[in-house]
Amino acid sequence: MPAIGYVVGLQFSQMIQNWDHWIAFVLLALIGVNMIREGLSSDDEPAPSLINLKHVLTLGVATSIDALAIGVSFAFLSVDILLAVFIIGLTTFVISFIGVKSGHFLGRKFKSKAEIFGGLVLLVMAVKILHEHGVF
Repeated sequence: MPAIGYVVGLQFSQMIQNWDHWIAFVLLALIGVNMIREGLSSDDEPAPSLINLKHVLTLGVATSIDALAIGVSFAFLSVDILLAVFIIGLTTFVISFIGVKSGHFLGRKFKSKAEIFGGLVLLVMAVKILHEHGVF
């Protein structure tokens, strides 16, 4: 996303900066509410072994909108985009790997409670994004 933002550069920077927090808020809130709804459902069906690609892509876009805007700012600051994208990608990979491994363990142990907690975390992140952009 930072590389895409860098390429987009000046053309869409104003539009992205004005709306990025709202887009991220809506996507995170929708996914969070859906996770809470699924966690509260009384179905005791086993969790699917594969993650739904639609949810993964939506969550990826929601959590990366700010990275897109950062990429736009990189264009203004003359940052070495290849080094920046490498560092961001490596850091994201390591943290995501730890999150997936711990989430797999905790998901098995706590089942629907973990899904409800995850949905609440996404809702908090959504509200935090709006707070950081001065909406409240």
